[in-house]
Formats: sequence, C-alpha cells, structure tokens
Amino acid sequence: MDISHIEHIGIAVKNIAEHLPYYENVLGLKCYSVEEVADQKVKTAFFKVGQTKIELLEPTSEDSTIAKFIEKRGEGVHHIAFAVPDVAKALAEVEAKNIQVIDKTPRKGAEGLEIAFLHPKSTGGVLTELCQ
Repeated sequence: MDISHIEHIGIAVKNIAEHLPYYENVLGLKCYSVEEVADQKVKTAFFKVGQTKIELLEPTSEDSTIAKFIEKRGEGVHHIAFAVPDVAKALAEVEAKNIQVIDKTPRKGAEGLEIAFLHPKSTGGVLTELCQ
C-alpha cells in the first residue's frame, strides 16, 4: 500500500463547541472547517497541524456510530486516517492480506474525501481509515 502521510486523527466528542477553546486557546490551532456529514450522522471540525489534521467528531443522532462509541468508551481518539492515492486499490490490497474491512467500497466522507474503514479486529484494535 502506498501511504503518503497521516491524513487525520479522529477524536470523538459529545460537543464540538465545548472542545474548541482547548484546541484554539490552549494549543493555538484554528478550526478551519465545520461540516455535517448527514449520512454518517456526525458533525466534524478540522484543525491543521503541519500536513496532518485533527478531526473532532460530534454525533448528530443517538444511534450514530460516534454516539455508540462515546457511550461505550467515552470521548477520545476514535480512529487514525492514512492518505492513499486510490482507496479502492488499497481496500483490495488489504483484503488480499486477510484484513477485515468495514467498507467494501469507498464512500464519501468529510471534506469531499473518498474513505473506507478497516475493522479494528484486524488492525490491532485501531480503527483505521483510508482516505483519498
């Protein structure tokens, strides 16, 4: 697989607005984008740190994946995302290596990226996202 860099680190939070002061006033980062991804039932906020981004993920529904994650594990790191030139090709490569995937085909994510997730049962407990 041809990974160019860590695209972002996803952090699950109950309320983005409550966490903005930490990222902006303490860490000195600037939120450059807030967007809702309706089909994933999540609102996102992005901060840039060099080439890598921090993505805050707030559930917009009690039955969203992020809401269930927070209920089970609390707020905190949710996933790590790697940039690849071709998500579909990368999915085929990992499946050929017996890695369990959550997404069989790429789908649209925040910031218009094509994304797909690898199951943490196959990745040492780390939810892994591939982004293009």
